[in-house]
Amino acid sequence: MARRYDPDRRTRIIDAALTVIAADGIAGLSHRTVAAEADVPLGSTTYHFASLDELLVAALRRCNENFVQALRSSGLFAEEGDAGPGAGDAGPGEGDAGPGAEGVGLAEELTRLLDRWFAGERGAIELEYELYLAALRRPALRPVAAEWTAEAVALLSRRTDPETARALVALMDGVCLQVLLTGGTFDAAYTRVMLERIVAGSDD
Repeated sequence: MARRYDPDRRTRIIDAALTVIAADGIAGLSHRTVAAEADVPLGSTTYHFASLDELLVAALRRCNENFVQALRSSGLFAEEGDAGPGAGDAGPGEGDAGPGAEGVGLAEELTRLLDRWFAGERGAIELEYELYLAALRRPALRPVAAEWTAEAVALLSRRTDPETARALVALMDGVCLQVLLTGGTFDAAYTRVMLERIVAGSDD
């Protein structure tokens, strides 16, 4: 019998892995549970992903795209000549003549993006961080987790120096973890003030 052409099968397997992890955690992930969720033969999951670590790497890389894509889509982080919706538009606070105005705009925009992110589905955010923190025990995931940090720092470095960009990413990561681990709510006002302090410190 000829094999059925299914070019999207690998993508469906990754989607199924994310669904399984969202429902049962990483402990519930196996080639068998993913095959059942994706409605594919067990052999298909092992063909595309020889180990669970390979599958987790693909799942984490998919999740990494979410917040980084939000940064990319913000006009504040567009470089000259970048195309696309919002590219080149002034971000909040941009265009002010006073000293430090760009830093205020940077803190405002990052706060706005985080606020919008937390306004989405909480389960999806928890899933992203579960995969992110899995790198503590699974070394294969660490390079992928580092990719997220590196890309976020590169984007923020379009508006500040690389050291400040790394500090901003670290603060945002910490804020997100505190909100998720304590079951609290995102405090936009507090976050903006803390982001502004980091940006202001880069001018000293």
